[in-house]
Amino acid sequence: MQVDNLGDFVEASVTYTVPGGEKPVTRTVGPGGRLRENKGNYLPEIVKLYDGRPMANDLSLDKNGFVLVNEPTQVTNFWDEEQVKGAYYEETSALIRKATGANDVLIFDHTLRSGAPEQQEQHYAREPVSMVHNDYTAWSGPQRVRDLLPADEAEARLKNRVSIIQVWRPIRGPVQAWPLAFCVPTSVKEKDLIASERRHPNRVGEIYLLAHNPDHLWVYFPQMTTDEALIFRCYESMTDGRVRFTSHTSFDDPTTPPGAPPRESIEIRALAFFED
Repeated sequence: MQVDNLGDFVEASVTYTVPGGEKPVTRTVGPGGRLRENKGNYLPEIVKLYDGRPMANDLSLDKNGFVLVNEPTQVTNFWDEEQVKGAYYEETSALIRKATGANDVLIFDHTLRSGAPEQQEQHYAREPVSMVHNDYTAWSGPQRVRDLLPADEAEARLKNRVSIIQVWRPIRGPVQAWPLAFCVPTSVKEKDLIASERRHPNRVGEIYLLAHNPDHLWVYFPQMTTDEALIFRCYESMTDGRVRFTSHTSFDDPTTPPGAPPRESIEIRALAFFED
């Protein structure tokens, strides 16, 4: 991906992690697990974030780690868990199969986010994440399969290709505040990835945080609507050159107009299983 193929850019701050010292730790706390406690050394950096829309049709999960799709949803109220776990899980499972070619898809988690404190309180929604991260590591990707499936099935599945896919969609649009941005995976070096412990009430996982590198290339998709979704890969078992991890974060967009509505979004996490 070349800068020449991208659109205009904004300059904004993203929060990196400073390597060295103790292993960073993120702990889930509070009602609904919506709050985070972070232990580590973090540093904001001003970066250029390019509009990826001009090359959206050329993106692929294998080469870029993320794609933008136009896929309207039939869900009318994303704060209704019954609609989400019914209609939206079914829609998203089909979307992931279409985007990846997976034989089987297991949706195991969804998160609602809002920039409005009242929505956070009422619905146990989480605030937009403002730290650069990838949700799984080379260790925690396979471990998540083992966490979710019976032991025999997990080991059988892990003999074949497995991906962990995330689907991010605005539930109120267009998005004007705290959009999602990606650090283009081909601009990330292995040494930039910092394993961080993720402590949940019932298990311990691991994510990647990201150390600053001036070669990083950042892309986002301004003014996303509820008919659009971002599909990106958080873990890939294959080590044949295709993208395995996709670091991302939300950011405080300097073009956000005064009085803009808070961002509201949903993200789905799923295991994608392949037979070859």
